[in-house]
Amino acid sequence: MHVIGTSARPDLPLAVVVGAGALGMAMARRMAQNYRVLLADVDAERTEANAAMMRTEGCDAVAFACDVTDPDAVMALADEVGRRGGLGALVYVAGLSPSAAQFEAIMRVNLIGAARVCEVLLPHTAPGSAAVLISSLAAHAVVGSLPAYAATKGAIDTLVKHFSSALGRRGIRVNAIAPGVVATDMSSFTKTSEGRDYTLGLQSLKRIAQADDIGDAVAFLASSEARWITGDTIHVDGGSKL
Repeated sequence: MHVIGTSARPDLPLAVVVGAGALGMAMARRMAQNYRVLLADVDAERTEANAAMMRTEGCDAVAFACDVTDPDAVMALADEVGRRGGLGALVYVAGLSPSAAQFEAIMRVNLIGAARVCEVLLPHTAPGSAAVLISSLAAHAVVGSLPAYAATKGAIDTLVKHFSSALGRRGIRVNAIAPGVVATDMSSFTKTSEGRDYTLGLQSLKRIAQADDIGDAVAFLASSEARWITGDTIHVDGGSKL
């Protein structure tokens, strides 16, 4: 069985959050205020533990082991979504950290995985629902040497335009969030004085972003308050590289 946990609130719409790292968990917790959450990640043990933690916090959360580079695994995720009554919101945050030595792996997870998940899951999405993908400051500005990672994130900006155009007639919105530097394991350099100074030097707002800063923006785009926003990439980066 792929699924760990059962739903306690079947009356709530379902949100699928693909990616169970620090950013994914911040998004999942925020989405759980208005949704049942299915947390999907390639790391089954981590995903199960994180979903269990969310349940202790009063969230309705279940875990699903899914390798987004495996078409059969994504189809199994879609089957599970259908079994649970369809999709109210999709958030795709799965991604590999920037590394030029992993170009093909980064493409498979950050870009091809995102496209595959959208293509397979969005047909299960109810009219009026939303999908949010994760772009990056690196798609719009040179911040270090990140050509492979930046290329995948630039492609995400293009994907949301095409998916939003194709799905708009059903009232489904597709957008992206482009964070700047966020204090997660992927940006561990922010824990050093040099890294902190570099990051603050990029930004108009002089503090290091936390995962919740991004989670709140994702929840906004998924909500009815953003009902007239689609096909766009919203910069949530503290005014980086203005």
